[in-house]
Amino acid sequence: MKALVIVRLKKTVLDPQGKAIQHAIESLGYQSVLDVRQGKVFEIHLDAIEQEEAARLEIERIASEVLTNPVIEEFSYEIQK
Repeated sequence: MKALVIVRLKKTVLDPQGKAIQHAIESLGYQSVLDVRQGKVFEIHLDAIEQEEAARLEIERIASEVLTNPVIEEFSYEIQK
């Protein structure tokens, strides 16, 4: 089983890297982009977990305890079979 975990800064946290990317996009002539927020994607392969609910619980623990700083970041995930 595989999980994709997406970690992003909370909307209330300034994202200077996202702003720099947005500025670069605009300087290349793309004027329709209103905002850019950057984040991280983790691909996690799980072994010996057969029930999807058990995999979800494990991914939620990993994401909240290891992959994110809960003060400034939030996460979402998707389990793929």
